[in-house]
Amino acid sequence: MSICQWPTTVCLVWFSPLRQHSSGGKNRLSSLSKQGNRHLRTLIIHGARAMMRGVQKRDDPLGEWLRALITRCGAMKAVVALANKLTRIIWRVLTDKVDYNMKKAFAIN
Repeated sequence: MSICQWPTTVCLVWFSPLRQHSSGGKNRLSSLSKQGNRHLRTLIIHGARAMMRGVQKRDDPLGEWLRALITRCGAMKAVVALANKLTRIIWRVLTDKVDYNMKKAFAIN
């Protein structure tokens, strides 16, 4: 099995950009689609949940990014956002043969 089987990360798992439904100045995003490999999606979500357990003790860019995300949108949405980010990082490392850089991946703007 090769990463080249999937043309994008969307096909690999399901973390596609959400559709936006905005009205009256309120932004609402649609729910996540359930396309892609269900087993892989489950494993990535479990990995993200495991990473969230020690988030308060982390003193690195990942910990800072996660704490800011939890404050902004809650723990459960932060898990999905982390899984989404991990999928995109994995995709980039495997397809473009680049080294993983935590500071770049989890930079807070």
